[in-house]
Amino acid sequence: MKVKITGSSGFVGENLSNYLSNLSFSIDKISLRNLNWKNDINADAIIHLAGKAHDTKNSSDASEYFKVNTDLTKELFDAFLESDIKDFIYFSSVKAVADDVSEILYEDVKPNPKTPYGESKLKAEEYILSKAIPEGKRVFIIRPCMIHGPGNKGNLNLLYNVVKKRIPYPLAAFKNQRSFLGIDNLNFMIKEILENKDIISGVYNFADDEVLSTNELVQIIASVSNKKNLSIAIPQQIINGIAKIGDLIKLPLNSETVQKLTENYRVSNQKIKTAMGINSLPNTAQQGLEKTIKSFIK
Repeated sequence: MKVKITGSSGFVGENLSNYLSNLSFSIDKISLRNLNWKNDINADAIIHLAGKAHDTKNSSDASEYFKVNTDLTKELFDAFLESDIKDFIYFSSVKAVADDVSEILYEDVKPNPKTPYGESKLKAEEYILSKAIPEGKRVFIIRPCMIHGPGNKGNLNLLYNVVKKRIPYPLAAFKNQRSFLGIDNLNFMIKEILENKDIISGVYNFADDEVLSTNELVQIIASVSNKKNLSIAIPQQIINGIAKIGDLIKLPLNSETVQKLTENYRVSNQKIKTAMGINSLPNTAQQGLEKTIKSFIK
């Protein structure tokens, strides 16, 4: 099976390309920066990963998100509709529909993105869903939660350095639950979509099966790193007061940091598992995180 992948130089694209290549898929990496990309768009499937990532420092111009995440996706999707390619897999994000999750995030949630990144991803989703899909074609919108794996430290790097430097984690009084997505589980689900033609078009959340608290994550990091867990449970009111001071004098511990480390963000993956006909993914959330943390040590 010949698969075209945009964004192949990124963390997910590189891992997915290698994974599928090892399974005898023929991978063709295309760059949408090349103005001639439409000249050779023959394949069995397109996986669209290219995009402008969320800028946590909020220094990017909002229009850039829409140029890359929305307009380029529209152009690629139109080319797909006019081609003989059978499958189109678009990587959106859970942030296209929800920045805050009070209960559990399902695919039918009413979208409410709060950043240009999320809004641009949602606009691309809406465009794709507005089009009639020709018979014989399948279209998938994938909403992954926080992806991690060897070679991609991301937000886990902050906690890893806290444990590594034997700095007590001060937020143990906060109890939260959040979803993660290990790269191995992501690769497995994409492979299943490509191979199993009984999986129908639609919007699918991608997440590991289990949710973990930040306290559990700190314990996993400590265990894998062979370090003592020095977490301390400073009362939440005191932490929130320190965070407000941090907002004013630019401390690492500020309101945004506290929110990121302590918020709930639970994502259901039941829809994709039902479509695949499985009860659980190959790797648990803990197994995936342990593999990622081990790569930091190396």
